[in-house]
Amino acid sequence: MGTDPVGRVDATASSDNRRDVLVVGAYYADLVFHGLSRPVQPGTEVFARGFELLPGGAFTPAMAMRRLGHDVVWSTDFGTDLFSAQVLAAARAEGLDDSGFRLHTVPVRSVTAALSSPVDRAMVSYQDPVAAYPLAMVLREHRARVVILPLLQQGDDVLAALEVAHRLGTQVFMDCQDVPCTLETPTVREILGRVDIFAPNADEAVRVTGAPSLDAAIDVLAGLVNTLVVKRGSGGAVAVRDGFRCEIDSVPVEVVDTTAAGDCFNAGFLHAHLAGRPLSGCLATAVACGAAATTALGSSAAPDLTELPQWLARVPRARSL
Repeated sequence: MGTDPVGRVDATASSDNRRDVLVVGAYYADLVFHGLSRPVQPGTEVFARGFELLPGGAFTPAMAMRRLGHDVVWSTDFGTDLFSAQVLAAARAEGLDDSGFRLHTVPVRSVTAALSSPVDRAMVSYQDPVAAYPLAMVLREHRARVVILPLLQQGDDVLAALEVAHRLGTQVFMDCQDVPCTLETPTVREILGRVDIFAPNADEAVRVTGAPSLDAAIDVLAGLVNTLVVKRGSGGAVAVRDGFRCEIDSVPVEVVDTTAAGDCFNAGFLHAHLAGRPLSGCLATAVACGAAATTALGSSAAPDLTELPQWLARVPRARSL
């Protein structure tokens, strides 16, 4: 059973029927335009050398964790539209448990146009409105060792749900994404204080904190969350826990598409974390999975357990600070 910060015991936190990983977030159908000859500017037209329609959004961390051998349930919404049908079929093909899927009788379109270059990508997204299933109810229904929240959330209901997570003994892994909020936004600071692992990229870390530099942003965030992981793209990654900081350079690869790299990075970190690996080992696994994902379009190159060792062998040695 789990105990909350003031000592109350939640009887629903029994280890019976505990899931491994719960992912809570919307699917997206990614329209990936790759091989752009130059950046896209207003008033101009740029032709891509290639195009694919691929499953994305919260599909990616759910699929990536499944490929790494975890029991995964994904809580999301699908509708009657073609985008829903394509991602739903992909999820079932990957063997994802569909007990968390909510099937609506109306379209639930979630679409992202990703303009991908070897350096970075820009995205434009659209999502049909759908009533959210309360996070606290999802946590109680699919008791898991860890929940993955793909973006920084805010609000009293989220704060209350994270309290439920801790009473259930569920660790909280939260990404950031390009969410328009900062530490000054109501409840954000309190929410991060209840997150076990927070994984923004470098730009997000600076924006959320308002710090003058990435190092300053890391100092601020490391004082709020139990474990901080910052993705730096071609600059590698850094992680901080209990005052211990380690860094790892990126793996040199021929980049095809960076669209799913962050989510695959997260999956690698969490895979090693659940196995009890030290912080440096978690970061190395994250860098390996993120690098692998950039070698093909979307999340198609997310490694499985047979491919992971060869990617780990290419990861530079961690530096401890």
